[in-house]
Amino acid sequence: MGPVLAVGVCREARAWSLQGGPRPMGPGRAGPMRSSVAAPDCCGGLGNLDFRKADLCVMTRLLGYVDPSEPHFVAAVLTIAFNPLFWNVVARWEHKTRKLSGAFGSPHLACCTLGGAILLLNVLRSHCFTQAMLSQPRMQSLDNPLAYRMGLALLGVGGMFVLSSFLALGFTGTFLGDYFGILKETRVTTFPFSVLDNPMYWGSTANYLGWAIMHASPAGLLLTTVVALTYTVAILYEEPFTAEIYRQKASQAHKRS
Repeated sequence: MGPVLAVGVCREARAWSLQGGPRPMGPGRAGPMRSSVAAPDCCGGLGNLDFRKADLCVMTRLLGYVDPSEPHFVAAVLTIAFNPLFWNVVARWEHKTRKLSGAFGSPHLACCTLGGAILLLNVLRSHCFTQAMLSQPRMQSLDNPLAYRMGLALLGVGGMFVLSSFLALGFTGTFLGDYFGILKETRVTTFPFSVLDNPMYWGSTANYLGWAIMHASPAGLLLTTVVALTYTVAILYEEPFTAEIYRQKASQAHKRS
């Protein structure tokens, strides 16, 4: 299990770096030419390729290698989905009640404790992800030195985004400090937030994608898709709430002035 996978899978809006699928083909948009004799086979070659079915074709091919009911795969899916749910539920409960801060005697200690729990959950998730890949067949077309180097490069880029995000935000900034009342005075605009929104989430996704390619694992590629979808939902869920926290802070500061 690559340790870098477990480092950067935390809530991304900590930076106060707030940001305000492919476009479907509309009914009026022309598609590829079809044979008047028979419908083209999705994977029957470039000459007969129906591009509207290309994504489904790829997914169908991947699913041919994967047993979704295999226990390690199920465990990986559950841990991927559970982690953001856990930290969002606990953080919002803390923001509403301040129970954790009261129990630990300070918001900083409570935040650090929750951060430690999140890290342990992320280690478990990375372990389940790796075990799911090892328990499923490898894809021969990915099992080559070039693909391995590509995966390694993705792992390096993802690790860079995760670690640089952590350094820019600090521990409490990374692990939901704003929900504990530990707010940043100014928006973080240094690298990597200067080049990418939500760099910790997408850096973590790149880590998993690289890890999957290095293992030539169709199961890993599918699980990486689950990771990306989970983070997309988390961003949509978290960013408005975080924006409201800082809006209230600005409103209170304005009233005092």
